[in-house]
Amino acid sequence: MEASSSSTSSPPPPPPPSIPASSAWADASPLLDAACRDLQDGELIHGENFSLFGAMSALEIMDPKMDCGIEKSGYYSIDEAIEDGIAPVPLSLDRTLDIQRTLDVMDHLFSCEATWHKGHTLAQTVFTCIYLMRMERTSSHAILNSFCRILRATCYAVVSVVSTARTHEEEDLFTMSFGLPLRDEGDEKCLSILNSVEETIARQLRACKAQALSRKKTLEGLESLQDNPDLEEDYCRALLCRLRFRKHFYHVVTCLRKPHGRGLELARKHVASCLTELSLMLNSRDFLRSQSNNTQQQGDEICTTASGVRPVGFDASLNSRLLSPAPPRAVKLLSWSDAIRYFEKLLHDLDIICSSPLDPVLENVLHFVVQFQKSVPDLVPRAFLQTLLVQDGKLYGRDLSCDVISRALSLPDIIGDKEFQMNEFVVQLGQLVINLLKILCTNTAWQRRKLGKSLQDWSTISIQLEFALKREFGETRNVLPHENMCMRVSKQLLVWTQEHTYWVAYRFLILGFELDLYSPSEYCMVYWYMYVVLMKLIEQMQLRILASNENSRRKGKKKKDHSKDSSRDTAFPSSCLLLQCYVLLSEGLSMMLAALRNESNSFQLPSIFNSEQERFIQHFDLLQKARLPEHITYYSFRESASHASIADLTKYNFFKEIHKITPSLRGSFASEPEKLAEIRQIEQVAEHNRIALNIISQVGAGDPSLRVSFEFTHHPHFAVAVVKRS
Repeated sequence: MEASSSSTSSPPPPPPPSIPASSAWADASPLLDAACRDLQDGELIHGENFSLFGAMSALEIMDPKMDCGIEKSGYYSIDEAIEDGIAPVPLSLDRTLDIQRTLDVMDHLFSCEATWHKGHTLAQTVFTCIYLMRMERTSSHAILNSFCRILRATCYAVVSVVSTARTHEEEDLFTMSFGLPLRDEGDEKCLSILNSVEETIARQLRACKAQALSRKKTLEGLESLQDNPDLEEDYCRALLCRLRFRKHFYHVVTCLRKPHGRGLELARKHVASCLTELSLMLNSRDFLRSQSNNTQQQGDEICTTASGVRPVGFDASLNSRLLSPAPPRAVKLLSWSDAIRYFEKLLHDLDIICSSPLDPVLENVLHFVVQFQKSVPDLVPRAFLQTLLVQDGKLYGRDLSCDVISRALSLPDIIGDKEFQMNEFVVQLGQLVINLLKILCTNTAWQRRKLGKSLQDWSTISIQLEFALKREFGETRNVLPHENMCMRVSKQLLVWTQEHTYWVAYRFLILGFELDLYSPSEYCMVYWYMYVVLMKLIEQMQLRILASNENSRRKGKKKKDHSKDSSRDTAFPSSCLLLQCYVLLSEGLSMMLAALRNESNSFQLPSIFNSEQERFIQHFDLLQKARLPEHITYYSFRESASHASIADLTKYNFFKEIHKITPSLRGSFASEPEKLAEIRQIEQVAEHNRIALNIISQVGAGDPSLRVSFEFTHHPHFAVAVVKRS
């Protein structure tokens, strides 16, 4: 809104002084003062060429969220802050207070590190500590110097891992150092320096225990950390658990970075030690709170130290000028309690990575990554997982992608075969496999987006393989006993490619539930599309298993056993039966929703913004472009859904059929707790939906008092019908 050209409440301001012709600068203060007096709230002075488009890229001066030059502390440099005494060394001339403040600095850095891991910049979190910015000043303070040095080395190692994995694309600011001192010549000695300080404090703790047993009043031959002998033991414990946590966490990071997974076993031992030290840190909180000044304590939900006291040596605005030329981000540090919980989850996620069997079978690797993602790991553990899986373009840095594929085809004879390795299709598939592993290590939103884009690549190579196979060998798709090795490998490669194409498509669809992309009115079409994709996936899986059985039979099996083997091989493994349960769930839910739409006009949400067909295209456009499956359109869905009825659904109860399959699955997966839990989820969804279907059938879907809703109470991707009477 433009300012009024005149004001009735005050006389017009005097005109501003003219700008001298010989000068390029003029004092604008009178003009600004006059504008401030005349302008009302919401009014704006602007030139003739001003537009709303220009305002989109404008920065508002003096607004802390827009102007990175605003300084809350008033310090324009680190040296100025140091001269003002904001980061003293020692932290206090009182030795007891010095130890208290050192512990507060450690705890605040702990919270800063956790906040950085959650996606903020190093400049606005860890490196708000002046002691880290000027490490040489702490050389006379052995405890603080050793702690800061190993923390800096850990941050550098984590940045390297995330940069290598390229998962920082999710949060570009994570790896930006903004010219901060992340490395120094002495950092390679950080462990030896820390070990020396740790041994000194541990010796002091042992002396305190010995003193308590002998009831002596003084420590002989050792200098105490602080002046109060009664508090010495507790302060030693508080310092030791923090120093040891830093040491073990640094070991975890360095061991996980070793090639070929060689450091996993040792890393897991250090993870256990880290968790032990975290519990000791938590136990020290009551003591530290009892020794702090109660008037300075903050609330538990915002305090970043165990004692609850604000630490010395930090200034959040000192590095604001180092940030990119954009509005500074508002950073709310995690509280110390939240940081403890974050590191506990981080360590549990890293422990799962350390437990990896380094299985070279691709199906098992994919299952491991998908199971790992169920715990919703943060950026850092996902980066470590990716660097473990993919090293130098190889699985675990040792298995070529072509060997991984040949192993998946159950053709060990061609492992290492140069002609197979150099095959154009095998090379492209190898790149897709490596890319798939990287995609599965990203966060849920990025994962779905990249999977959708990769579907086109999987589909294209599948079509090219099929055309090449027809050109060379004709239309036959089944594996024949008399065919040569080249034909057999080509057919199995095509089946394997199509199976994984549909696996990616199914993964793409179910991630939409985790991201809440589907509304209840769209569940019908989503479950219908899942049913179609799963049917194709099972079909390709069965073809692959048949081909694998044929390969096994060719290896030294006698002809007289052929008929017996054939009858045994037709029994498909439990993985197919488990997938069949999901097929039945998808079909049952889609038909139930379609029947409710047809008979009670529920779960239909007319929109003024888009039609149902447009929503179908929005959700499945990437699948349609990749022709997954072929000849499947919105009209196929409409035709299928239009004939659904509760009566027909009750006759062939998809949910009841599931209970006929699960008993055999329980026996097959008796030694796999994760699979048993998955089967239990399937049974619960099937049972609740079976009961709901019976109630709807008895009452009648058209009954106006009937209210049906769907909730994800037992499974993250398959809903349960909840029936109520109003």
